[in-house]
Amino acid sequence: MTDMQSNFAQSDAYLSALISEVRSVPVAQAMPTMGRRTFFKLASAGAAGLVLGFHLGDAAFAAETVNGNISDGSDQVMNAFIRIAPDNTITIYSKAPEIGQGIKTSFGVIIADELDADWNHVVMEQAPINPKVYGSQGAGGSTSIPRAWNQLRQAGAGAKAMLIAAAAQEWAVDPSQITAQDSVITHAASGKSATYGSMATAAAKMPVPDPKSLKLKARADYRLIGKRYRGVDDPKVVTGQPLFGIDVQVPGMVYANYTKCPAAGGKVRSFNVDEIKAQPGVLDAFAVDGTGMMVEVMPGVAIIAKDTWSAFKAKDKLKVDWDLSEASTDSSSQFSAEAKKVATSFPEKFDDNVGDVDKSFANASKTVEAFYEYPFAAHVPLEPMNTTAHWHDGVMEMWVPTQQPDRGLPMVAKAAGVPEEKVVMHQTRVGGGFGRRLVNDYACEAAAIARKVNAPVKLQWTREDDFSHDFYRPAGYHQFKGAIDKAGRLDAWQEHFITFTADGKKEASGANLTDNLRYSIKAPNLRRAKTMFPLKIPTGAWRAPGDNAQVFAAQSFMHELALASGRDHVEFLIDAVNRDVPELVAKDASVNFSPKRATDVIKMCAEKAGWGKSLPKGSGLGFAWCYSHAGHVAQAIELSVDANKGIKVNRIVVVLDVGPIIDMAGSEAQAQGASTDALSTAMGLKINIENGRIQEQNYNAYPILRMPFAPMTIDAFFIQSDNPPTGMGEPAFPALAPALGNAIFAATGERVRRLPLRDLGYSLAV
Repeated sequence: MTDMQSNFAQSDAYLSALISEVRSVPVAQAMPTMGRRTFFKLASAGAAGLVLGFHLGDAAFAAETVNGNISDGSDQVMNAFIRIAPDNTITIYSKAPEIGQGIKTSFGVIIADELDADWNHVVMEQAPINPKVYGSQGAGGSTSIPRAWNQLRQAGAGAKAMLIAAAAQEWAVDPSQITAQDSVITHAASGKSATYGSMATAAAKMPVPDPKSLKLKARADYRLIGKRYRGVDDPKVVTGQPLFGIDVQVPGMVYANYTKCPAAGGKVRSFNVDEIKAQPGVLDAFAVDGTGMMVEVMPGVAIIAKDTWSAFKAKDKLKVDWDLSEASTDSSSQFSAEAKKVATSFPEKFDDNVGDVDKSFANASKTVEAFYEYPFAAHVPLEPMNTTAHWHDGVMEMWVPTQQPDRGLPMVAKAAGVPEEKVVMHQTRVGGGFGRRLVNDYACEAAAIARKVNAPVKLQWTREDDFSHDFYRPAGYHQFKGAIDKAGRLDAWQEHFITFTADGKKEASGANLTDNLRYSIKAPNLRRAKTMFPLKIPTGAWRAPGDNAQVFAAQSFMHELALASGRDHVEFLIDAVNRDVPELVAKDASVNFSPKRATDVIKMCAEKAGWGKSLPKGSGLGFAWCYSHAGHVAQAIELSVDANKGIKVNRIVVVLDVGPIIDMAGSEAQAQGASTDALSTAMGLKINIENGRIQEQNYNAYPILRMPFAPMTIDAFFIQSDNPPTGMGEPAFPALAPALGNAIFAATGERVRRLPLRDLGYSLAV
């Protein structure tokens, strides 16, 4: 058995324990078949879906597979997240997809801290996909940590309570007299102690504690949370072990590629089927009508071959007669030209309207106007889209590198034409997502193809497929006008946002004005309105959705206003964010914007960056801040610009308040990675669309930052607090681009109002 098969065998054993009763779905023929298991002592922990006390019916049916073999059943499953072995090994199941953001490590740390486990003996595994047991299992928008925070802590605390209860019963002592640390339970008065492993069988028989009765740790009591950890899968990743969807191997597997119309919305009339079937290694070729939904299955041609290379080579010979009657004719250059024409005509219908903007402009000491724009952008993660699907025994079994498996289940069922309970989905590690894999179109395509193929089939996209059929970050255009009063304060903010609509009624996916800016941009007099252009090209969430480019426009314009006020930029920002003005969006549990937290990150970032220090000619220090995905973040960038517009980045400083840090090493890596990604995006990334077709087809035309040009120094600092934690994948991204533009202005006097910077002649110097 290969390492990958062994890996899936272990997860499938646990999967069968969860699915056999909930879904009555037979496990894969390629996987070990498990005996009957029963559920009892199920206690819900609210909408999050935590199931404390997910127990095995009896020890005889406690068998788990290890390297393909059935164990003796002595391991005990404490709940849906925790399994404890006699040797004191604790297996913790991570319910969310690992896409490089370190969630598999962080989830384990959260559970292990409340469990008071010995981290050196914790093994992390991917949980099965079963939202009925785990609740939300997606990853995106930096929501994994905040959604699961209390759920995971309750899982660890509940298991510990059951272990302590078992020890108290065996020793005939009060549970309150027992302590737990490093996977050992101790009763100091009697001198008795026991490992978790030795007590696990008895603990599994204890009553399940009410989640409301569990006392969770205060931040001062954390033993594991906040320390530095190596990613639990790092050794496997760096040694090339098969973890990703692209690595999946199933006996008897064939390979597929799927070709869709280069202009979104086109349909297949016919194709050179006989020629394609005659190509070396090709087993079959057929057209797929699809569901007509971009997020599911669009019409196309499937090529089935004995290997990926044969499928790709046959694709080169493919000639399709496309029906373009409903296909996109979108043009990004036309959008940009039209936006400039309509920008200064402010719409009559307002989205936001506070105070009296016109009166403020009339009485202003100074007014400033500016037009900002940014382009479409693609996700293009390193691992192209892929899915392995096997239609067998009335079941659609799949191995998918997805960010949203629970969202994908009903969509796959629809594409395959089967009930949802007949879909079994295995989560693989994801080779980059950035929001692209929030959409499960590639999984739906694989399911539709697998229904027509009498074998397991791996659908593999080419790099060009990835570029041509993404769900792109929408371009955007902002016409701003601001007023400064006689005291040098921001008094009015007017914004005409020009964006896109797919249905003529609401903004296209990812094209709405982010609510985060409704909190972070504060003025006594404020007015916003939008114009929407029709768009057929599919769009979607892109790393730090909305904020990723809109913060560039807003915070760059804030710098223009600060200069017009004659005040220090940092002082101006602090004053603006603390203005006592009405909120535009009703606060609820999902919003934790705080002027104080914003002020604190701004002040610390300015201090750490050496704000106000003297710099050589041609050098500049730029600054910006944002409230993004429940995080308060400030960034500064110090750089120099030579006579040829070559930019040398000397240092980036990022300060974040995202609540308590789970894994310090992982959080620093995310802050540094997001800053680097943001620099790469601001400098070079742009998707051009003409006649509905994507012009950039590979990395050679889409210059993602190369290693020699990566910033050498990115210093990340954290203000830790008792506020609920948020994720780290998004918040450190948005403020980098405006800080970069503001630094260029400080160094050269040239205002950057358009991205990417390579269009303005700038480049990065080594």
